[in-house]
Amino acid sequence: MSLRNIEELLFERGVIVSYETVRRWCDKFGAGFAHRVKAARRRPGTTWHLDEVFVTLRGEPYLLWRAVDQHGAELDILLQKRRDKAAAKRFFKRVLASCAEAPRKIVTDQLRSYPAAKAEIPELAHVKHVFVKASARVNNRAENSHQPTRERERRMRGFRNPERTQAFLSSFGPIRQHFALKRHLICASLYRKQLATRFAAWYRFTEATQDPSVF
Repeated sequence: MSLRNIEELLFERGVIVSYETVRRWCDKFGAGFAHRVKAARRRPGTTWHLDEVFVTLRGEPYLLWRAVDQHGAELDILLQKRRDKAAAKRFFKRVLASCAEAPRKIVTDQLRSYPAAKAEIPELAHVKHVFVKASARVNNRAENSHQPTRERERRMRGFRNPERTQAFLSSFGPIRQHFALKRHLICASLYRKQLATRFAAWYRFTEATQDPSVF
C-alpha cells in the first residue's frame, strides 16, 4: 500500500492526517518495530545466502547487499556504492553483528570480493564457502529474496535518497516477512490461525489496540 492509500483508510475511519505525516510515523517507529520483530523470530539458520543487486537512485547505480538464511529469512541488508573487498567485508561484519552465531556455511556467487573479505574476518575465516553460478539460478534463495524489494521499488516509482532507502528497506524486510506466510502450502483454516497469531504478536510489538476504532 502507498502512503496515500493509508491516508485514505484513516480518513474513512475519521482520522485526518496527510501522507507526509504517515511517512514521518514510518521514519520514527519503523526501525523500532522491525527490531522487535527480528528479536522475536526464530533463531537464524546456519547457512547464509549472500547476494547483491543493482538499484538506481536518481540515476546513480548502487549495490543492495542482502543476506538470508536457508529458510529465506532476511538477516540484514546494506546499500553501498561499491562491489569490492571493503564493501563485502563491511557487509559481513554487519550481518555478524545482527546474528548471535556465525554460520556453518556461506553460499555466494563467484564475485571475488566475498572470499577476499571472508579471509580477513576471524569468525568466518574457516567457515565453509560454496560458490554458485548466478546464471544457473542455483542460488535461488538469495535471488528470490530480491523480488519483494523490486516490487516495492516499482510501486514507489524508484528509490531516491540512499539514507532513506537504507532505513526503509531495513524496516520493510522484517515486517513484510512477519506477515508473509506460505499460503500456498497450508489449508485456509491453518492459514487464518497462523495469521491471527502473527497479528496478535504485531499488537504486542506495537503496543496497539486490536480495535481500529479506538485511538
